[in-house]
Amino acid sequence: MTKIEVLRYTAFSRDPEGGNPAGVVLDAEGLDDDAMLAIAAELGYSESAFLTAPPEGLAGEPGRAFTVRYFSPRAEVPFCGHATVATSVALGERIGTGDLVFATRSGTVPVTVSEENGVLRATLTTVEPRVEDIADEDLAEALAALDWPAADLDPAFPPRIAFAGARHLVLGAATRERLADLAYDFDRLGALMRRLDLTTVQLVWRESATVFHVRDPFPVGGVVEDPATGAAAGAFGAYARELGLVPAASVLTLHQGADMGRPGELTVELCEGDQRVRVTGAGVRIP
Repeated sequence: MTKIEVLRYTAFSRDPEGGNPAGVVLDAEGLDDDAMLAIAAELGYSESAFLTAPPEGLAGEPGRAFTVRYFSPRAEVPFCGHATVATSVALGERIGTGDLVFATRSGTVPVTVSEENGVLRATLTTVEPRVEDIADEDLAEALAALDWPAADLDPAFPPRIAFAGARHLVLGAATRERLADLAYDFDRLGALMRRLDLTTVQLVWRESATVFHVRDPFPVGGVVEDPATGAAAGAFGAYARELGLVPAASVLTLHQGADMGRPGELTVELCEGDQRVRVTGAGVRIP
């Protein structure tokens, strides 16, 4: 049996000790669902990415287009931003910078890999996003599971469910201290998230007009918290634009992972006339 090479990269950081680690399997041909899930569970990262040949008709340069699937330690997820960045950086090291195209369960995701001061960076473009309301009783259950009094929410950030490849509940924290104090009921929040088909809960505190600090509980993936969440960053960009919290053309900086000891930085770009969101981050191999 051919030995499967499992690479380890971190995304949204130039430091292997920062950002969000992901497993990357560049050749997953022959692996079934159980095998991919077992690899993801053994690694224990929030997600791992598995590449196979592209579907017929997928756009993209030959040798630079792929099918990608993402697995957490507990289940497959439809899209994962940080594992996409990690995979793109791994490919960039092997086949060079430039454009890539990924077929995901959520749709086609183009990525551009570039080099900046010797560090590779990847910019992914999300699928078409959408934002929807959350029922009052579901919001109340989320707050109860988080142990957040309603008074700790920032009224400038109405709770919404946002999608840019995966669904995330966006909640605004009134203070940085509220964001830093994360101690929630893992099973209770996970049960609500499974019922609402949520991948993470995106908790946000606004530092300035374009700078935000975020945290992402991820019990449905089998981990307490995701250190840097590209899919949620894309969803948040769509949310912030739709609610008029930022201009339609904006570049936002999201800081994530500092409260976990794995600081990372995500750049979110919103472009006039294009509903899709661009999410950029650096990536490096974990020794």
